[in-house]
Amino acid sequence: MRALITGGMGFIGSHLAEALLGRGDEVAVIDDLSTGSIDNIAQIKAHPRFSYTLDTIQNRAIMAELVDVADVVFHLAAAVGVRLIIESPVRTIETNVKGTELVLELAAKKGKKVLIASTSEVYGKANELPFREDGDLVLGPTLKSRWSYACSKAIDEFLALAYAREKKVPVVIARFFNTVGPRQSGRYGMVVPSFVKQALAGEPITVFGDGTQSRCFTWVGDAVAALIGLATAEEAVGDVFNIGSDREISILNVAWLVKEKTRSRSEIVLVPYDVAYESGFEDMRRRVPDLAKIRRVIGYEPSMELPKILEEIIEYYRARPKERW
Repeated sequence: MRALITGGMGFIGSHLAEALLGRGDEVAVIDDLSTGSIDNIAQIKAHPRFSYTLDTIQNRAIMAELVDVADVVFHLAAAVGVRLIIESPVRTIETNVKGTELVLELAAKKGKKVLIASTSEVYGKANELPFREDGDLVLGPTLKSRWSYACSKAIDEFLALAYAREKKVPVVIARFFNTVGPRQSGRYGMVVPSFVKQALAGEPITVFGDGTQSRCFTWVGDAVAALIGLATAEEAVGDVFNIGSDREISILNVAWLVKEKTRSRSEIVLVPYDVAYESGFEDMRRRVPDLAKIRRVIGYEPSMELPKILEEIIEYYRARPKERW
């Protein structure tokens, strides 16, 4: 299989590239390094079945060439992280919507399969748990930029499914639930790497809000295996799938677990959302995926619990010089 990964030098993209190479596939990645890093592909840069392009996915000529020689496009390029979304809403919307539109347009011309990376954020303020792929999406007001990311990714999904129905593009949509692991950056509000770096540095571990909000954390290796499984399963075409873990934990308990695993003396500090982000910031209180569909279609099952995941992440940071965190 010849795979193109947009955002391939990012956290999930680089792990996906490694896994595909390990299967014997050919892999090309494109990334503008806005949130990715060349360091993430250092170990595969010289691989004979790997190539990379430093450019934006909105470069039509480059993307046309890359899509033309691919069998499947893993479209992972997107604006990521709550802080980036709050600080750069125009970039968030344009990157997510325009980039996806171009990928689908080019794929439609050659009938290429596209796997669209979406997010649990699209469920918004829905409170019917666990979140099912066919459940309602409940977004906040347009006056709050926090919801622009969720809305832009929902548009991506609508657009992909429209291309599937009208132009017969074989698309698959994957909604990620808090994927974590080595190489994830904490620069844009990603909670686990932020906590780990703060704990290792002896700095206060800052929990935004009251800490009672809960999430289900997914090992990056499980997310990557799910992506490959969905991309190669004919039954998945034209459908939407949750990818995650269904083991729920509060953010405050994550902080305590990080403190315990790092044996840190850092204090845990609660920071109001208004201070951390913007006045009137709204958060999703709980995010728990229904995994019945992905279990049925590809036999997906989370393989690693959060304590072990944290140990892997902590070891990753301890093995790296601080200036490369």
